[in-house]
Amino acid sequence: MKAKLSEFKHIVRIADTDLDGTLKVAYALSRIRGIGITLAYAIARLTGIDPNARLGSLSDADLKKLEEAVRNVSSLGLPAYMLNRRKDPETGRDLHLIGSDLVMAVKLDVDRLKKIKCWRGIRHALGLKVRGQCTKTTGRFGKTVGVTRKAK
Repeated sequence: MKAKLSEFKHIVRIADTDLDGTLKVAYALSRIRGIGITLAYAIARLTGIDPNARLGSLSDADLKKLEEAVRNVSSLGLPAYMLNRRKDPETGRDLHLIGSDLVMAVKLDVDRLKKIKCWRGIRHALGLKVRGQCTKTTGRFGKTVGVTRKAK
């Protein structure tokens, strides 16, 4: 019993992210930026690991398989709708980005929109809502916030 407890890892590092070893594999993987719960279940099943097992109780070989699968999600043979970067503007391929790569790609996309001065780029640059939401009452800042009454 004591040998089993000493092998349990409370913190597991996968894809440059510290994950809680007490969580189930699928829920722990979903803590990585760019991986949702559905994709986490798919990765666990494709690697042959039980998604309901605790992450800290996995062997080093299983953790290595998970790490490799997370790093190369686009080469696992998943359908394109499960990937988060379909038809990448630079390469034209279906990719899946995780972690800081995803953050940088989104930032570069917004900067490209601002540079070409399209409608979405202008809305981003002005700090306004981009996707057609109503802006009369929400998304306000500065003097426009709140309703002031006249003094009696």
